[in-house]
Amino acid sequence: MLTPRTEIILKSIINWYIDHAIPVSSQNLVHDYDLRVSSATVRNEMAYLEQEGYIIRPHTSAGSIPSDKGYRFYVSSLTETMLPVSEQRMINHLFHQVEGKIEEWLSLAAAIISQLSQNTAVITLPKPAGCQYRHLELVSIQDLVVLVVLVLRGARIKQMVLTLDNPISQTELSAISARLNQAFEGLTGEQIRSKSLNISPLEQRITESLITIMKLEDEQVYNQSYLEGLHFLLSQPEFSRNQKIIAIMELLEHRAMLGNILPPETDVRKVQVVIGSENKAEVAQDCSLVISHYGPPNEASGIIVVVGPTRMAYPKVISSVSYLSALLSRLMGELYGVSLASQINQHSTN
Repeated sequence: MLTPRTEIILKSIINWYIDHAIPVSSQNLVHDYDLRVSSATVRNEMAYLEQEGYIIRPHTSAGSIPSDKGYRFYVSSLTETMLPVSEQRMINHLFHQVEGKIEEWLSLAAAIISQLSQNTAVITLPKPAGCQYRHLELVSIQDLVVLVVLVLRGARIKQMVLTLDNPISQTELSAISARLNQAFEGLTGEQIRSKSLNISPLEQRITESLITIMKLEDEQVYNQSYLEGLHFLLSQPEFSRNQKIIAIMELLEHRAMLGNILPPETDVRKVQVVIGSENKAEVAQDCSLVISHYGPPNEASGIIVVVGPTRMAYPKVISSVSYLSALLSRLMGELYGVSLASQINQHSTN
């Protein structure tokens, strides 16, 4: 447990090192911060922090730098901060200038976060948590031809054409849709397959078609992502003579490999910070990750990741990621609501 004075000195060490990227001496702290204590007291406190593992000295005669433990203490003690209103307005203005498409939003968001944080940003396309049934519409096209419109979780619309053996009216098709919607809402393809229902041969045939659509959708891989700001990582002094930077770049450029460095999901609506040795991939243990999930609740979810050195301006990065995550979630919620309603109406009236 650190005393208030020791905590202030630790935070001063971290802030100084973030700004200057060279080891910190007691003279640096006394000169640059109004600590209101003597140099001897600062040296004693720094010796204690080193003993407890919050800071380390790269060389015996050099100053100190924060350890991963020190950064973890620092991040855990941060209070939530908001982006300045001027930056919020700038971001909202930029989003109003692009088309209302997810791809456009994610590309812009990656560029904004990278610039605000001065680090590398990666944003993945939304990926549904699981292929789940949401709604079915059966639309009569001709006497023996029916358009099957299946809405899955995440506002994904899937279609197929079904040829019937005998004509059936739109009224009957709508009644079948209603029965299946009531029976299958929220279920996965496997749950639908195992569900015991007393249904007609036509309803059984439609159900098998739904299961096929959902199985194919579950097999798809969602690897596309948007990457911005690799040059920020390359310009950091920590990586100027570090061979690991090549492996880190390869990891980021092969987006499908992001799963190798991302931690398991905990509270997906909160910003997570993974510092140095906390990374499960050895190649990323010289880096910190600031991570947030975005997307409408109970729908598709994407990931925002900022990658930088452990010497990262955490308050700025966290507030940037938090704001863009909330903004993308709101925009996607609006888009999915409009898209879902319009597409169902379109198919029902055609």
